[in-house]
Amino acid sequence: MSKYIPGNQKHLTLDDRIYIQNELSKGTSFKDIARFLCKHPTTISKEVKAHRLSDWYHKGTFYNAKNFCVHRYHCKKTNACGKILLCGIRCTSCPTCNQTCPDFEKERCNRLDKAPYVCNGCDKQISHCTIAHKYTYNARFADRKYRECLKESRSGISMTRRELHQKDRIISPLIEQGQSPYQIITNHPELELSVQQRLHLSRYGDPDIARNIDLKRKGEVQTTQGAQNTDL
Repeated sequence: MSKYIPGNQKHLTLDDRIYIQNELSKGTSFKDIARFLCKHPTTISKEVKAHRLSDWYHKGTFYNAKNFCVHRYHCKKTNACGKILLCGIRCTSCPTCNQTCPDFEKERCNRLDKAPYVCNGCDKQISHCTIAHKYTYNARFADRKYRECLKESRSGISMTRRELHQKDRIISPLIEQGQSPYQIITNHPELELSVQQRLHLSRYGDPDIARNIDLKRKGEVQTTQGAQNTDL
């Protein structure tokens, strides 16, 4: 049990995370894991979602030849891209099918869209799974990422201006659409950013990048500060 005293520890320890990993492999629910660790089930859910390990290694299995559409088994389309006039090859066998077909619908797994959010404990063998983008929870990886995030939140940003602008081209349009930093980082693991790093970009980054869209109450804070200066 977590340091023997219920609710005494604010943060999860490595031992707690190892227990979570072992129980996920057994199919234990978040509620039962939280009860043993004397935590709220939401804490376990957030821990797994925030620190799950993204895995694209198995995308080319025998059961999934790099086509991720749910209709690939019954689809008879040809030349959906319109690039080759006399193309008799079925689109399901073409590597560009998923990018060009207007009816493309990505195959998804309910285990990844809702609890437990990871492949741990799945009855299907990983070599027979047709889902391209898999997630697993590894206790030591999760603990290392947590400590790195904790360290980064106290040290600021460490990246070049070029890397900053490359990430900004992805992040800023999504912020303008109303997505939160947590949503963006969860849906775009290729950014390799933590939520704390995104906040640092907003507060301490390049003036051209840290625009008013980053902080919803930025205008209110400036107005308040202006009023205080007027009173003085």
